[in-house]
Order: sequence, then C-alpha cells, then structure tokens
Amino acid sequence: MTRLPVHNMAVSLDGFATGEGRTLEAPFGHAGGRLMEWFFPTRTFVTTSGHESEARGAGTTGVDDAFAAASWQGIGAEIMGRGKFGPQTGPWEDETWRGWWGEEPPFHTPVAVLTHQERADLAVGETTFLFRDLQPVDALALATQVAGGQDVRLGGGPSVVREFLQADLVDVLRVVAVPILLGRGVRLWDGLEGLEERFDVEATASPSGVVHYVMTRKPRD
Repeated sequence: MTRLPVHNMAVSLDGFATGEGRTLEAPFGHAGGRLMEWFFPTRTFVTTSGHESEARGAGTTGVDDAFAAASWQGIGAEIMGRGKFGPQTGPWEDETWRGWWGEEPPFHTPVAVLTHQERADLAVGETTFLFRDLQPVDALALATQVAGGQDVRLGGGPSVVREFLQADLVDVLRVVAVPILLGRGVRLWDGLEGLEERFDVEATASPSGVVHYVMTRKPRD
C-alpha cells in the first residue's frame, strides 16, 4: 500500500521550517543553511548532490546519515509546493527556470509541483515535474497513480506539509529539531494543536545536536 511520508523536515526550536526573504540565492531565506547543517556533511547528501570527491571524501555516516538515507528508500513520486521548486511567485513569466537542482535533479521520479499558475510539464534528466493546481487529496491521488506502487514523499515546504497534515493524509512525519532560533519565516505547527494525539512518537538524538522525531500515524478509525 502506498504511504505518504515526510522525511527530514528541519524545524528550528521556535517552529520555523524556513526563514524570511527567500530568494534565488537564499532558498531558506535569512535562515541560510543553518536548518540543514546537520545534513550537508552526510554521505547521503554528498553522493546524491554530486559533491563527492577525493577532497571531501564520501561524507559522514552515523545517525544523521541513516535518517537522510531513509528518505530515498522506496519512493516512487514526490509532492512539493511551488516554493520548493523555485523562488518565483505569480504567473510563470520565465519558464527557463528548471528548479534548484541543475540538469540532474536527485528525485529520478515524477514530482507533482502544486501551483495555482499553469505551466507545461517539464522533464529534467530522469525527473519529470508535473505542475498542477490540486487540493491535497487530489495531489496524493495523482502521485499515487504515477508512483508505481511505491511510497509518495511529501517534500514540503512547511505550508504544503501543514495542509496535508490538516487533511490527515500523512502516514509518517519525520521532523528534525535543530537547536537554532529563527524568529521569523514560515512555521510548520500553526493550526495543528493536538496533532501528536494522532501519532506514535519516537525520538533519536544525534551527536550533531539535532533530534530526529519519527511520528507514525496511529490506525485510523
């Protein structure tokens, strides 16, 4: 059965999953790379991003890499918001933008990009971006259809994850609590009071200072 997991959603201690003022040069806004500093040294990031070299080695192993690697296992499609695809808002005035990831995005699957603005589908390497104006349940149906029986990863950003949590569609929520304070940006938890009652929760602390929370949906009635 196809599940909808969220993997490695990094959140500051004050609840922000991205900073304010996102731009082409700053995908996380004023947060910079601080939310993902635990992730960048891992073997999973180094190898999937094409940064592996003799100078850097193969990346670190351990707790953080184990969680990072799990995010790529058994995934047949992804759902993301427009803000994860790029910094633009409003009509697509420049369709030459092909995403943050260059000519070979790491997904290698269909990716449903949720947007209110029409745009033709885009194939980049082994990844095909499907631009759709859909509600969460319909987006999940589309992604499930193209996932080939595998899971559908809900990639974010925080506003999209929040909408799917409000619709009670998320089966596994993996959140990384990062020991920083951002003060502003986009929060994950707003409007989700009592969410923990729907999930079994496990926590794993990492030597890097982050805590990995795995929230698994309890059986639905």
